[in-house]
Amino acid sequence: MEWSLERVREMVAGGMQSMRDCESSAFGTAMCLLLLFVWYCYRVGREHSSSPLRGGYSNEPSRVGGGGGALISTDGDGRAKGRPVSGVEEQNGFAYCQSTECFRCTNTGEGLNQRLYHSLQDYAKRYTWSGMGRVHKGVRDQGRYLTSRPTIQRPEVFFLPDLPSAPFFSRDAQKHDVELLERSFPALLAEFENIYHAPPARAGSSLPPGWKANSTPHGQWWTFYLVNQGTPLALNARRCPRAWRVLGQLRTFIANNVFGNACFSVLTPGALITEHYGPTNVRLRCHLGLRVPSSCELVVGGEPQCWSEGSCLLFDDSFLHRAFHEGSPEDGSRVVFMVDLWHPNVAAAERQALDYIFTPGR
Repeated sequence: MEWSLERVREMVAGGMQSMRDCESSAFGTAMCLLLLFVWYCYRVGREHSSSPLRGGYSNEPSRVGGGGGALISTDGDGRAKGRPVSGVEEQNGFAYCQSTECFRCTNTGEGLNQRLYHSLQDYAKRYTWSGMGRVHKGVRDQGRYLTSRPTIQRPEVFFLPDLPSAPFFSRDAQKHDVELLERSFPALLAEFENIYHAPPARAGSSLPPGWKANSTPHGQWWTFYLVNQGTPLALNARRCPRAWRVLGQLRTFIANNVFGNACFSVLTPGALITEHYGPTNVRLRCHLGLRVPSSCELVVGGEPQCWSEGSCLLFDDSFLHRAFHEGSPEDGSRVVFMVDLWHPNVAAAERQALDYIFTPGR
């Protein structure tokens, strides 16, 4: 049954009138409370969007001109489709906007801090301040947190205070999702093989459709995104129905804000991903090893770890980290399936608030 705004308002008004007529009636009071609850659910349903993974593929593979690294999909020559590319930076096959509302394109400072605080206030007015202590503290003192952090851990966009931190986490930190990914290893590997060995996207290109080349000082680093900064990439998702299904079954996948990503990642022999920081400490990055030759290593916060085929590796990418493949061409490429999961100590109320504050396009 569909409820129109006018219909709900009429019911609430009717309930209020009944309550005035029957102030001593317990039935009238109960009916009024029930109708107010229906009105609240109606408002919440309209104002708070659901997970993009629940409703199938997005009609548009990217959003333009919004917060958190809005993306403009590009054609085979790197030109933004349907618009000029002057004033944009090309990275990973996408043109990143230069909008003043874009979190990725905006340097940290008072402007960003004010936008975060206004978004938090807007969330609290619509919903609640309950459980917002750490989020409020983090937003209020964000500039200090980002500049005063030790060099080993320095997220570039948002730091949530009082979270337990370590370079690597036990698989038990997100046991359900880790076990689901590991059970899906054969299906994900088969799907990777299909998209990786597809014909090139265009004449003269060495990459199949959907793959993007990242900047590295040595070797090649290629990625195939299903979700990039909270935005589903519809064409890629259609090419990987089993991987998309797995994402929809994960309990802690970050699907509704700009800190969430999911992709296949390939590192060729001789490749090096230089040291860098991730954007936040509210997530754990999970790598499921699909193809792991020897001489491949991930170093997070100075601690080295090796991937293993069919097993997940959980790490906090707000720590300084790098990856390399020192094997020979005969060893083949290192391949992982990468997803961003919530840090286990971020509470449900905090997750909902962060989804609202960092919604793609906000």
